[in-house]
Amino acid sequence: MTARIALLLALLLSTALSTALAPVTAYAAPAAPAAPALVEGQDYTVIADGQPYAPLAGKIEVAEIFLYTCHHCANFDPMVQAWKARLPKDVRFSYVPLVYEADDALGQAYFAAESMGALGTTHARTFQAIHEAHTLPRNATLGEVASYYAELGLDAGRFTAAAASPAVAAKMARAREFALGSGLEGTPALVVNGRYLVTGRTFEDQLRIAGQLVARERAAAKRRR
Repeated sequence: MTARIALLLALLLSTALSTALAPVTAYAAPAAPAAPALVEGQDYTVIADGQPYAPLAGKIEVAEIFLYTCHHCANFDPMVQAWKARLPKDVRFSYVPLVYEADDALGQAYFAAESMGALGTTHARTFQAIHEAHTLPRNATLGEVASYYAELGLDAGRFTAAAASPAVAAKMARAREFALGSGLEGTPALVVNGRYLVTGRTFEDQLRIAGQLVARERAAAKRRR
């Protein structure tokens, strides 16, 4: 009888140990799925003779071509802000306003704010003013933008002078050249290192593809060393 009791206790102890240990295996985190392989013509197109918008040694550039009046760009911007905050140190993110005319007020506004170091104040708020608060019209004049930016704390006179400067005019011309040379069909558009135009269908796709192309450019740079 004593032997049978000992055997029963041993079985119960074995079962208890198995039950206690089982969750360690059952709930082990699954391996993250590999990102799908990129397909040229579906995920991206190669830009013939493409060059970065603003080359910087040792940096891989991701440029977003955008329009302040584009509601897709406005919706994309919060995702872009979060994504670029996580980029590795060897990646530089550049905004490139799509400008068609030399006196495009919103393009001038972007570059003037950039020259003043004020994009952290103005960029997201410009989207909000046009698409949410409607405190700026889609065809805003430079004066209207200056008044709005003054409400955000910028010096209107300094802003207006910067917008009319030769430096801003040169940046406007460069932005137009880069955007039209990319072959984009709409905004927002991501361009990686001046070589690849991302053509993902969703915002999430665009950021995923851009990340994979950055990794490709990084690997190519290592092979050239």
